[in-house]
Amino acid sequence: MSRIRKRRMMNQINVVPYIDVTLVLLVIFMVTAPMSNPGVVELPSAGQNVLKQPQVPPVVLTVKKEGGVEYEGKIMQRDVLLSTIRELLTKTPERAVVIAADKSVQYEDVIGVMDLLKRNQVDKVGLLLKPAP
Repeated sequence: MSRIRKRRMMNQINVVPYIDVTLVLLVIFMVTAPMSNPGVVELPSAGQNVLKQPQVPPVVLTVKKEGGVEYEGKIMQRDVLLSTIRELLTKTPERAVVIAADKSVQYEDVIGVMDLLKRNQVDKVGLLLKPAP
């Protein structure tokens, strides 16, 4: 008299193999992620005839460590500086204004000059940086 065992249906799922596969995939992605560099963009090159008009050199303002702003070797008051820049930009409106500052200059001073220019409708304002070697 053999006993016939009926198989019962299981209502549970064994998730251990899924966890194992997930951990293996996680390790693979963690190892291969630093090897790929998605930030590299290959820019197309253009011929010289694209730029028909000569580029105008920007107006360079230098923020000194003491807080003064220098233009062409002269430290100027902010109202005199604004009138000088407005005068230059009325002659050549496509000209940009670039702010140069030493590393030791307070961030607040640089942003203050940039904000002053922006409030006085100088749209093309940027920062002058030294390219990395």
